[in-house]
Amino acid sequence: MTQTPTVPTPAPGQARAHFTIPAKHPMVTILGSGDSLLRVIEKAFPATDIHVRGNQISAVGDAAEVALIQSLFDEMMLVLRTGQPMTEDAVERSIAMLRASENGGADGPETPAEVLTQNIVSSRGRTIRPKTLNQKRYVDAIDKHTIVFGIGPAGTGKTYLAMAKAVQALQSKQVTRIILTRPAVEAGERLGFLPGTLYEKIDPYLRPLYDALHDMLDPDSIPRLMAAGTIEVAPLAYMRGRAQPVFTKVLTPSGFRPIGELAVGDLVIGSNGEPTPVLGVYPQGEKDIYRVTAQDGSSTLCCGDHLWTVRTASDRRRDKPWRVLETKEMIGNLRAAHARRYELPMLTQPVCFPEREVPMDAYALGLLLGDGCLTGSNTPSFATADAELIPLLEAALPGVSVTWKDRVNYTLNRVKAPGDVMTLENPVTKVLRELDLLGTRSCSKFVPDAYLYNSADVRLALLQGLLDSDGGPVAQSDRTCRIQYTTTSILLRDDVMSLVQSLGGVAYSRRRAAAGRRPGGVNGRDVEHRRDAHVIDIRLPEGVEPFRLARKREKYLASGGGGRPMRFIDRIDPAGREEAVCIQVAAEDSLYVTEDYLLTHNTLNDAFIILDEAQNTSSQQMKMFLTRLGFDSKIVITGDVTQVDLPGGTKSGLRQVQDILHDVEDVHFSRLTSDDVVRHKLVGRIVDAYEQYDSRNGNEQHS
Repeated sequence: MTQTPTVPTPAPGQARAHFTIPAKHPMVTILGSGDSLLRVIEKAFPATDIHVRGNQISAVGDAAEVALIQSLFDEMMLVLRTGQPMTEDAVERSIAMLRASENGGADGPETPAEVLTQNIVSSRGRTIRPKTLNQKRYVDAIDKHTIVFGIGPAGTGKTYLAMAKAVQALQSKQVTRIILTRPAVEAGERLGFLPGTLYEKIDPYLRPLYDALHDMLDPDSIPRLMAAGTIEVAPLAYMRGRAQPVFTKVLTPSGFRPIGELAVGDLVIGSNGEPTPVLGVYPQGEKDIYRVTAQDGSSTLCCGDHLWTVRTASDRRRDKPWRVLETKEMIGNLRAAHARRYELPMLTQPVCFPEREVPMDAYALGLLLGDGCLTGSNTPSFATADAELIPLLEAALPGVSVTWKDRVNYTLNRVKAPGDVMTLENPVTKVLRELDLLGTRSCSKFVPDAYLYNSADVRLALLQGLLDSDGGPVAQSDRTCRIQYTTTSILLRDDVMSLVQSLGGVAYSRRRAAAGRRPGGVNGRDVEHRRDAHVIDIRLPEGVEPFRLARKREKYLASGGGGRPMRFIDRIDPAGREEAVCIQVAAEDSLYVTEDYLLTHNTLNDAFIILDEAQNTSSQQMKMFLTRLGFDSKIVITGDVTQVDLPGGTKSGLRQVQDILHDVEDVHFSRLTSDDVVRHKLVGRIVDAYEQYDSRNGNEQHS
């Protein structure tokens, strides 16, 4: 648009402006149907004369007012060039933004055209955009910050715009899921006393979130996205309940501890085998508990809302990322045809326990636990038909000679030093006594904790000794090689499985009953089996060598090694009700090791999370929610601190958090006012009237 000098000379103290509308823009787009937009402009500038002739518009009046009108038409043309129509509401808001900028009320470079043409998401021919300057700044803050608080009265678009940004982030693959939640206390009622099922109880509280979703997504796709866990809509109280029973064991650098004994700052083991600190511990009260069992027999307990990182065979083929599902989402959906549907992640590296001094070489102890006689009734001995093991054993036991006795039997004798005049205890016997292994038999042997929770090198050496003596590779045609180990000791069975799992492998155990088994043979005579045998099938990850014995190692490698250890969820069974607790850990993937070295987690990664009606959260709920933030996630919290429905005496978490986090980096507070109300104009006037009333009477909402 251009000013034209042919405009009549204005009166003294007045200014003039003349605008020519390009022919390609019909005047109705500028003036509105029935000149509705022109009337809005004339009402906003009553002291200015505005005249329209053809495609010419002229304005005469106060210089400042005329300058504003010229800026207004410039901004309107910029909006129209994008193909977006102008509305009466948009014109009113543009005028308000220009006046605020003129009066110094705007502290940024945003113009009405920039605000009104910022597209967030489009659906079924409808585009969602901010409509006011504060709304645009709120939307921009969501892009720039990890946690954003949108605080303002009802009708300012806080939740709606946050929902639009969430859908945009999901569609652009910035996040893999959307979590929508709000506290269910608006009516001051307790859910348990409302009639109907859980979903019928919570539906009225969550209906505004569902309605917003239907405005932005194809309604037919929403049930599918919710069934797949891509979109989760739940009350805050149910979102927090991702928990395990207080007695459930969690792996720490010193071994397994009950989760209920953990405190903030304690260390647990993450998926990379490294210690990671506990950031939060949240008691959950009594909850319905389920036992989740993998196909290798490993299992742990958790509540129905507990989170699991899983993937399907299709996910793996398509190289899609792991998904996060709740326990209850998987119940009844564990099979795809005859195959198990959900694969669980494995340790990416062996668990890193602190290195501890041990009284005997780990490989030597493994050999003795496999084929050694540790009864203490005579000199310790070792039996093997593999002569290669003898120098290995002797080298690992300083001060001890391994002497052939007969057939495959060897004794472990103390090497006497010159000048010895008294009988000294056999070094092997002494160490076995220290480890409480002296007197154990084949059915009662075990791995001492000093070896079980030691460095990866110590654990692997011990396992190699066990497998070189009592284990071996099992080669199969066209398949990778598994490893088999057999023992009659239940304790040793469990310890061997723990060693394998701590190194990132899987171990399957089955029992071979003694009754009815074909007798063994010794020196040409039959020997009946007196105890059941426990057979363990083992698969170890690439890079973990199970054997030192040459013949076993060569056979193992010739068959392609152990392949890729895998775990799948096999069953999920009800297990009663128990006191439960949830923890948050600092690991990047939020995974931690629980019973049987299963990996589970409790935090929301790669998610866009919206907490609506946050003024109705308590201080404890707000802290719990904020500390659930996972990596590559974004949180938007919306609320109106003038409409708190909490019981008397309960402080609003939204009010308190403003004092706590106002200086924290990457946390932003966006404040909207009655000027940003985008509902009926009367809503903004009602908001202002209440604020004036409270100000006059000194009234303040309970906090």
